[in-house]
Amino acid sequence: MAETTIFLQDACLQHKYIRNKHKSNVVERPERLRAVNVGISAAIARLESTQQPELNEEKPANNEVGELVDVMGKMRLGSPAADIGPSVVPIVKSQATVDILNNPAVKFIHGDIEGDVYLENLKNWAKDSWDEISQGRSEIPQGLAQGDLYLCPESINAIQGALGTVCEAVDRVLDSEDSLKRAFVAVRPPGHHCGEDTPSGFCFVNNVAVAAAHAHLKHNVKRVVIFDIDLHHGNGTQSIVWSINEETHRQTLEAEGGAPSPEKMGPKIYYGSIHDILSYPCEDGSPALVQAASVSIHKSHGQYIENIHLQTYESEDHFWNVLYKEQYSRLITRAGEFLEETGGAGEDVLVFISCGMDACEHEYPSMSRHNRKVPTSFYHRFTRDARVFADKYASGKLISVLEGGYSDLALASGSMAHVCGLAGSDKVDEEWWNIKNLTELTQLELEKATKKRRGGRPSLNANNDTIPSWLERTVTIFNSIDQTTAKISGHSVPVPPSGRTLRDRSKLSNTQSERSVSEPQKKTTPRKSAGGSTAAARKPRSSIDPVASSSNRKKPRPSVDSVVTSQPEDSSSDSSSLAEFSDLEQRNAPVVLTQDRKQVPRVVLKLGKKPEELEK
Repeated sequence: MAETTIFLQDACLQHKYIRNKHKSNVVERPERLRAVNVGISAAIARLESTQQPELNEEKPANNEVGELVDVMGKMRLGSPAADIGPSVVPIVKSQATVDILNNPAVKFIHGDIEGDVYLENLKNWAKDSWDEISQGRSEIPQGLAQGDLYLCPESINAIQGALGTVCEAVDRVLDSEDSLKRAFVAVRPPGHHCGEDTPSGFCFVNNVAVAAAHAHLKHNVKRVVIFDIDLHHGNGTQSIVWSINEETHRQTLEAEGGAPSPEKMGPKIYYGSIHDILSYPCEDGSPALVQAASVSIHKSHGQYIENIHLQTYESEDHFWNVLYKEQYSRLITRAGEFLEETGGAGEDVLVFISCGMDACEHEYPSMSRHNRKVPTSFYHRFTRDARVFADKYASGKLISVLEGGYSDLALASGSMAHVCGLAGSDKVDEEWWNIKNLTELTQLELEKATKKRRGGRPSLNANNDTIPSWLERTVTIFNSIDQTTAKISGHSVPVPPSGRTLRDRSKLSNTQSERSVSEPQKKTTPRKSAGGSTAAARKPRSSIDPVASSSNRKKPRPSVDSVVTSQPEDSSSDSSSLAEFSDLEQRNAPVVLTQDRKQVPRVVLKLGKKPEELEK
């Protein structure tokens, strides 16, 4: 039986930018999942080829370009699904969902003692988004980042579907009757920038934190390890982990002092992040955010947090033998120390990877412009090391959840390497995702396939070459799973709830009142961040103002015109086929939309200058 499974959720495609037609400027968009599906398909095809030698055979073709065009031309949206048959890595098309207002794990992370203020607001913002936009206003309340947050009425389906899918993966991995040990959950929108009630950086709920809470509440998981390998610091996850650890530590001290033990002790969580300290959310050099993203604390105050800053590398040898060996691997070493200090290996341990792929060497230069990158093989080797770690401490239980990654090539190559690392095969060849093979998979053939899709005929050469069978297998798998522009059904299956709804926060904060965009959050005892700052101080500047409540919907909002930068109209974002990949041309990256600084604090998730401007 397969020990690794992929979880997909078509509802995640419903979260779209509807503010205007300039969709080419939006980096967090449904098409990200199509690129991930390419990587997943190629990984499975390659892994199968190690067990089925015939998939490595090459079939005669009249000419290489022409036949590859024909093969890749099939890899387009709308192709009929094919039965891929048994696979070394099964794929689950999940229909799981949760009600964010009535799910114990969601309320444990994002709820409030006196009422789900933020969650109710989030539902209302999405529900009213069309009305707000039709009246010339932004659907995102003033005071929140207009440039990296957007909603549409169907966004709630995507958010609840993503949460339902990660919880389904937790249930499957922790089911003693199931052979499944590892999972990759490819969902969006991402989550690691979202704190308890602070959406930012494309994130509205924290998928990994909710999954950890679900594992704790339903399956009695007491110790959680989270490895965050996104380019950007997961400030939302760290603040949530700090809060939970603080509460668990308080419970422990009170029990040691003779106070009655709570019905259920809170979990202990290790959070380890490797990220670029020069990028969002630290790009403006905010002391609180930079300090939080640099914290290294273990055991003191019940906290287990490790942050490691990415550095530029001079060569692959420098990366692996110096940076990875001496610095980056410390992320896993510290996690082992955490588990050894809290009881060693056990059935109460679960490991997560917040798997962002925007640190990949193939990410847009303007997204990763500080040159703090990792080679694509990092997503294979780190995943392999995390798998070995999970085998040692958690009976192999490891769940990876997609976070960032924005260029097609970064997502496709990173996903391919990551899935190969999860699968555990010792026959993986890192040449599978080298630039030559990726070029063969995506560039010339796909560009010509685009012409073919639009009715033109690709130009053919006279070479008499062959095409690899694994590529045809990749097409078959991709066509069976990709629904990037398909009409999504509203049918969904709820995840069975667990028994507890909220963690006890009574001694950490006062009752949270409804907040408006102009009224400060009222807490007499603000919860401290990992950097020692108050909750408000640790938020990105673009989201430091409080969240607007549904009762304040009529307050002035940013106008749509002021939110959007002037760009050429581009309506191809939602209808482009896989054949329109063109990352290897180093095309210009989309520019994050920004608002007038007089109305909203400036967006700090910036992409920088266009590549051609950097060359001048």
